[in-house]
Amino acid sequence: MDEKGGFRELVGTELSEAEDGRAIVRMRAEDRHLNPGGTVHGGAISTLVDVSMAEALNTTVAGEDERPVTVEMKVNYMAPAKPGIIASTARVRKGGKRVTVVEAEVVQEEDEEVVALATGTYTVVG
Repeated sequence: MDEKGGFRELVGTELSEAEDGRAIVRMRAEDRHLNPGGTVHGGAISTLVDVSMAEALNTTVAGEDERPVTVEMKVNYMAPAKPGIIASTARVRKGGKRVTVVEAEVVQEEDEEVVALATGTYTVVG
C-alpha cells in the first residue's frame, strides 16, 4: 500500500512513479471496488485520479510542509473499468500563482483501454 496510509491505504492506491510534474498511480480493482453492475465504481476511479494528480503536483512543490489541495475536479468516464490493475497517469498542465491545472488519463492495464480522462484544479497550502 501507499506509504502515506489513511484513505489511500484503504482504497489501495500505490504510487509507481513521480517526477518532473508527472505521476503514475496504480490500483488493483477488486470486488470491494465494484458497483452492483460488476464494474469499477466511479468513486474509486475518481479517488485514483485525485491521488495521481496530487502526486504529480507534489513533484513541483518547493517546501516540505506544502501540500496540494483539490479545488475542483472533472472526470469523464470513457469505458467501464474491470477488475484488475487500473493506472492513472497525471501531468501538471499549467501552473499559476494561486491555482494549477493537472490532467490525468486512466487506463485498464490489461488491454490499455482508456477508461477515464480528467482535469483538476489545485492550490498549494502550507
